[in-house]
Amino acid sequence: MTKNRDRKLLKVCGATTRDDVELLAGAGADLVGLWHGVPDGPSEVSIDTVTQLAQAARATGQLEPMLVTFLSDVEILRQIVERTGIQWIQLHAYQMPVMVKALRQAVTSDLTIVKVLHLRAGKCLERPLIKAYEAAGTDLFLLDVVTDQGQIGSTGQRLHPKAVVELVPSFTKPFLLAGGISANNSADYAAVAQHPLFQGIDVDTGARDQSGRFQGTNISAITRGWRTARHVEVA
Repeated sequence: MTKNRDRKLLKVCGATTRDDVELLAGAGADLVGLWHGVPDGPSEVSIDTVTQLAQAARATGQLEPMLVTFLSDVEILRQIVERTGIQWIQLHAYQMPVMVKALRQAVTSDLTIVKVLHLRAGKCLERPLIKAYEAAGTDLFLLDVVTDQGQIGSTGQRLHPKAVVELVPSFTKPFLLAGGISANNSADYAAVAQHPLFQGIDVDTGARDQSGRFQGTNISAITRGWRTARHVEVA
């Protein structure tokens, strides 16, 4: 959880090369999402690459690597944490609270567990499990869209601000906001951004140009538009 609620995180998801990592650091990101265990994911990388990119991220002095995964095998995740030194894990699928609890118990190092809550047509699919996720050891929630076709992750589709405002009273943990974030739509989420549990944003599609490459000017514009700041302390 953050110690300074006036400073917000900017996470950019889907780096696959060292050049990506360096670009994100230069553009003002705080966290870089590294995909592993995301079947057919466009930014999926091997464990060797995750290890290399995690090292590169830490070497920038400002970027913290985050594993983004659909995996639910606790032992595999424990081994990944041990090998890569990653201290942030984003569980971006339908892992159950019992799995979160087992992961918390299995990893002895400091670990920030981010559990994605999926909203479809304004309804949170995991809403009945929110309290169980909190009790199991979730540190932050990440709110994101699931499409009508069931696609999750990097959809580029926006969350409805009203749906977010109605959901956040259901939990007591901080949250990050994803789903169609751009430099120009922060005003649409003004009520969300003022919530005391709001901790920052997660971008992917909005950080890229039309060819799908990260674009530093896009990321810098998002940083300015959302007034994010670097180096949020976590505990």
